[in-house]
Amino acid sequence: MTQGPLTVRRWTRAEYDRLVDRGAFEGEPLELIGGQLVVAEPQGSDHASAIGRVSDTIRAALPAGFVVRVQLPLALDDESEPEPDVAVVPGTHADYRAAHPRRATLLLEVAESSLGLDRDTKGSLYARGAVQDYWIVNLVDRVLEVYRDPVPDSSAPYGWRYRSVERLTAPDRVALLGLPAVHIAVSDLLP
Repeated sequence: MTQGPLTVRRWTRAEYDRLVDRGAFEGEPLELIGGQLVVAEPQGSDHASAIGRVSDTIRAALPAGFVVRVQLPLALDDESEPEPDVAVVPGTHADYRAAHPRRATLLLEVAESSLGLDRDTKGSLYARGAVQDYWIVNLVDRVLEVYRDPVPDSSAPYGWRYRSVERLTAPDRVALLGLPAVHIAVSDLLP
């Protein structure tokens, strides 16, 4: 007897948020990615330390009117609510009491075992969501990967990819695309 193809139940962000509000996923490290519930990988000490370093560095460089959110939801589209390691959003934390931000000035992932997922899956998802500035602190190769200029690409997981990909190392500096006066030393982001 052969088994037919599996049916996968896709979730909308509204359905996911209702379940989160009811405590259905309490204590479970989940993200809604493209309509599917994805379990976040456990963090090693290098990964956790890098998130702290990156968030502190970016927070110190930002002007008033922007906040850094660490591993908090982003209402990216109707079927995605990822929790990037670091997000720079306009406003104040109080601005997001009623709803998660829909857009970010910068999204950043710290990647070690999740490098492929962050490059391909999340990169395509963020490009589809019109995120203009997406960075990966690549702990494997000790480089900062900067992704910009989202374009349609039918071969990408979510139909979009970044046209511009730059790999930076110390002593390079990088400016936030949405805040060109803010320059960050790559060495301050890498452990």
